[in-house]
Amino acid sequence: MPLLLAQALWVRRRAQLLPEPPGPRSGTSGQGPRLRLLIIGDSSGAGVGAASQDQALSGQLVSRLADRYQVTWRLEARTGNTTPDMTRQLASMPPETFDCAVVALGVNDVTRATTKVQFVSHQTALFDLLKSRFRVRQILCTGVPPLQHFPLLPQPLAWTLGRHAARLDSGLVQLAHRNEGVSHLPLVLPRNPDMAAQDGFHPSPKAYAIWAENLARNILSQEL
Repeated sequence: MPLLLAQALWVRRRAQLLPEPPGPRSGTSGQGPRLRLLIIGDSSGAGVGAASQDQALSGQLVSRLADRYQVTWRLEARTGNTTPDMTRQLASMPPETFDCAVVALGVNDVTRATTKVQFVSHQTALFDLLKSRFRVRQILCTGVPPLQHFPLLPQPLAWTLGRHAARLDSGLVQLAHRNEGVSHLPLVLPRNPDMAAQDGFHPSPKAYAIWAENLARNILSQEL
């Protein structure tokens, strides 16, 4: 524990704080049947690591979906968001209707030592709110990222956080299996240096492109 604490403090001092990229966080794009899309999350959902929202998750996902749908979309994501933070953020918004919600959360729940039981409870409350307040029919949850592969993190801190991320993700898988209208999509990226942004912690535009492609493929396979 002393070593892990020392490493955590070292990472916090060394970490490069990248801003959330500029660009629109809502709009309408494409032609065809209407698809109302909500994207929620933490700094990765907000696109940290990309130069603009066009290169981030939201822009690349909307671009792919706009080939088939008229996508009316909204991004609600903030750096530092945990699952309870995101739930409070959504609860402060006026009710609205979305067909599909993409959820990108988990890293901050891991680093704040949220237990698996707590995480499942928090995610359940989030899903219930998405369904009741925003009438979401399909929720796509990105798996908790494998923190053991983040270049910024030294060993054994990376291994420890990676094990905890896997525990929380296993709870998310179980929750999705027993919750109608919820799908779990593992976050699987090549283990290449160019998958990480310059801070060694957030995705690069190339990683966002792969992530967006996997999400778009799943959404396009649904009858929304």
